[in-house]
Amino acid sequence: MHIVIMGCGRVGSALAQTLEQQGHTVAVVDQDPTAFRRLGAGFGGRRVTGVGFDQDTLREAGIEDAGAFAAVSSGDNSNIIAARVAREMFGVENVAARIYDPKRAEVYQRLGIPTVATVRWTADQMLRRLLPSGAEPLWRDPSGGVQLAEVHTSAAWIGHKVSKLQDETGVRVAFLTRLGEAMLPTSATVLQEGDLVHVMMRTDEIDKVEAAFAEGPEEAHA
Repeated sequence: MHIVIMGCGRVGSALAQTLEQQGHTVAVVDQDPTAFRRLGAGFGGRRVTGVGFDQDTLREAGIEDAGAFAAVSSGDNSNIIAARVAREMFGVENVAARIYDPKRAEVYQRLGIPTVATVRWTADQMLRRLLPSGAEPLWRDPSGGVQLAEVHTSAAWIGHKVSKLQDETGVRVAFLTRLGEAMLPTSATVLQEGDLVHVMMRTDEIDKVEAAFAEGPEEAHA
């Protein structure tokens, strides 16, 4: 896939390098030509100097052949304008914009532009680590009936198999984050201290699931 990225800051440059390593072709757009230094000498993609929502600049970056567009500059307005141009003028299917203002992010999300609200996401993630409790929804299906969530897990579950956790709580463990790395567990995987557990569950059962995760295995309080 060809991917165009607007903004060559820390996020944009890291994203570009990762995507290229995965075999995609990448073009990075930035108004400041010195910003491309962050890409390093080994980066083989295009470096396009210009305004990221200018149509000629986007064409130079290969937007007409792009399967995805990421707007990750430091300006909320520039990001959302560029994202809309990529989607509405060039028909790019996969578009995302980084937004610092969470209120704006909610508005643009409703308009159909996927956004990453940087400040809110960072604050939420910090709170989850400082005050872990309950479930943090990460995704919901369009009907709202099923969701993917990170659920705070009692230390009483440590040492028990994922299969036991699933059987007693009625969820399906989608993946674990262990030592900063995501992993797909098997039914025989044993939960370890520090694991972050991400599960698929019915939205109407969230209270029951939170309680079961907080209480631990049945024999622990039988």
